[in-house]
Amino acid sequence: MILESKSIRLRFVEDSDAEFILSLRLDDRYNKFLSSVSPDVEAQKKWIRKYKDDEKNGIQYYFIIERLDGMPCGTVRVYDIRNDSFCWGSWILNEKKTRYAALESAFLIYEFGFKQLGFKKSHFDVMKGNKGVIKFHTRIGAVKTSEDEINDYFEITEESVEKAKENLADKIR
Repeated sequence: MILESKSIRLRFVEDSDAEFILSLRLDDRYNKFLSSVSPDVEAQKKWIRKYKDDEKNGIQYYFIIERLDGMPCGTVRVYDIRNDSFCWGSWILNEKKTRYAALESAFLIYEFGFKQLGFKKSHFDVMKGNKGVIKFHTRIGAVKTSEDEINDYFEITEESVEKAKENLADKIR
């Protein structure tokens, strides 16, 4: 499975991506708003092998974000799939990303969830201190549905995403 945009593509994670994933998740520039992980490459590979079973069973999907020249620059995951909605997160982009990689990867995830999986909305949470990501999501139409001490919770519809894509077409096509 490969999803492609103007300057990046998403492909499913493989065992061979374990070191790259750990390099992102253990880097203090990127992990402030992520759950902690073990620095053990073999443990990461084991997690990926288990995940591949989940992928086959439609439980979750984990992608490497890479530039069109093949240089990996991030990760993103679809999980917590419900009857009417999918969640996405584990979204990390490093300094090798393209200018519009955040926008393009978000729209590719929505394309996957809406077109491939058939959902009409998405739900997700963002840690309260992650102001840049909150601003990003609200600018493209996400609506805050609730909050707790740690997270703000959001939903976005397929219709809102399509409207945002139209408004930002020059940046993603």
